[in-house]
Amino acid sequence: MNRNLYLTPDTPADPNDSTPDNSVANSIPHPWTRYVALGDSFTEGIGDPNPESVGGNRGWADRVAEELSTSREDFAYANLAVRGRLLQQIVDQQVAPALALKPDLVTISAGGNDLIRPGGDPDQLAARLDGAVEALSADHATVVLFTGPDARESVLGNFRSRTAIFNENLRIIAARHDALIADMWALRQLVNPQMWDGDRLHFSPLGHHTIAMMVLETLAVPHSLTPLAPQPLPHRSWRAARTEDLVWAKVYFVPWVLRRLRRQSSGDGVLAKRPDAAPIFGPGMPPGVGG
Repeated sequence: MNRNLYLTPDTPADPNDSTPDNSVANSIPHPWTRYVALGDSFTEGIGDPNPESVGGNRGWADRVAEELSTSREDFAYANLAVRGRLLQQIVDQQVAPALALKPDLVTISAGGNDLIRPGGDPDQLAARLDGAVEALSADHATVVLFTGPDARESVLGNFRSRTAIFNENLRIIAARHDALIADMWALRQLVNPQMWDGDRLHFSPLGHHTIAMMVLETLAVPHSLTPLAPQPLPHRSWRAARTEDLVWAKVYFVPWVLRRLRRQSSGDGVLAKRPDAAPIFGPGMPPGVGG
């Protein structure tokens, strides 16, 4: 599949103009008609709450689907991701339903929850994921894999070395199966604390928005999203910072540790928010789409 920008020869692009051309983004069709997203809380959209979105969370995948739907009336989208899922659960529970939907575009982000568990082995995880990517790409669907972010400044920073090894394995898997890499490790904006939710484990709406832009650019699809420049964090005293850390530990970190010790998941009893491929009508849609 030709993944070059979908620009006509008589539509010159100004390399110095960083402003998205909405007329181009909305009028030139990309090649995909059926998109299925697989994964855990990252793909479900946790951290980006929106009561108008299916399941109450929007997230980067919804934002990508909204943009992809603007140039194709026949576009359909399913999101099978469920928070807390481990890689093997995603493979066992989501790959077959995804294949049944006959997608021509698939995103899969898996392994993050495994890497932060004791004994999480990036090589073993990659070996399990390889077969899933082979199956998802067997019918010539475009498959997009996600590297883990460089979360050096967050609570996940202790797992940075595991994430780096897993990312290199993902690049090998992508090369083997002609998949694309959505490179969150290289997305340096994610180092900014404003890209993260208050729990320090999930991305904020700004983070999801930024990742959606990166995914669309990985697909070489013109879009109408614009970068949001984060405001600098206000100065905090040492005492205020430590107080916030104590509150975070009590509200988020301790319950997270207890769930791990009890072998519980935040996704227990939660179902996929979009189990069927259907048109997407959500926030961000231009007037008249789907009407």
